[in-house]
Amino acid sequence: MIELVPAQTYHARCGSLKNTFRYGVDYVLTDTSSDAPPLLTRNGFNLFSVCDRNHGGRRGNGSGLAWFQKELLKREFPVDQAQLLLLTQPRFLWFQFNPVSFWIAVIDGTPRAFIAEVNNTFGHRHCYFCAHRDFRPIKWADVMEAEKLMHVSPFQQVAGQYRFNFDMTDQAFNIRISYKNGEQGVLATLSGLRTPITTRALVKVAIRRPFGAVRVVALIYWQALKLWFKQAPFLRKPKPPKPLISDANATGPR
Repeated sequence: MIELVPAQTYHARCGSLKNTFRYGVDYVLTDTSSDAPPLLTRNGFNLFSVCDRNHGGRRGNGSGLAWFQKELLKREFPVDQAQLLLLTQPRFLWFQFNPVSFWIAVIDGTPRAFIAEVNNTFGHRHCYFCAHRDFRPIKWADVMEAEKLMHVSPFQQVAGQYRFNFDMTDQAFNIRISYKNGEQGVLATLSGLRTPITTRALVKVAIRRPFGAVRVVALIYWQALKLWFKQAPFLRKPKPPKPLISDANATGPR
């Protein structure tokens, strides 16, 4: 299966210095094996593409679905019962960048585990594995809490916790990531409807939000410039974390 997810992302900085923005973004939801419209290719050049080397594993050296399967099996997840999906912004021509993608394991139509694959603009990646211990369905009210381990923004410390809320239905996605470090933090959301993917739909995406991931990076730097003008403390880039993946803890309703 492969679907288009036209979405909205919202970010709000918490604490003494405020900054908010909302942008439209375009994701695809795929099992990485299905046939796609002519403008979208797997592991090849096209207007849009999804490439294994960009996902699952070290940045730029990924192994795609095989990596997700391995991480699930390490935790004794019943992979043979699951549909394994990737929610990501596709590569545009030669350029690829995703602030966050999601590997999702679905059983009986409900998400049972997901990995948030987080990338920064400095070439680093860290992943957060989220699931209940018994792999029961993940509901919107469930909170998956993880320690922040990677430098994402030069205006936030590598400290504090992420809190993930995740909702996936046959019609839509709703994802909430709350970062808190004392009085400081960021609230980020991603929500969108699942729609059929067609050549016409992809042409509309290219016209509506041209340049794909290039636009995403430009908007990230624009928001960073705004924070710099607001005199937000600028922190030097630390070394990336050694482990590629860490496990979140399910803490109950938020």
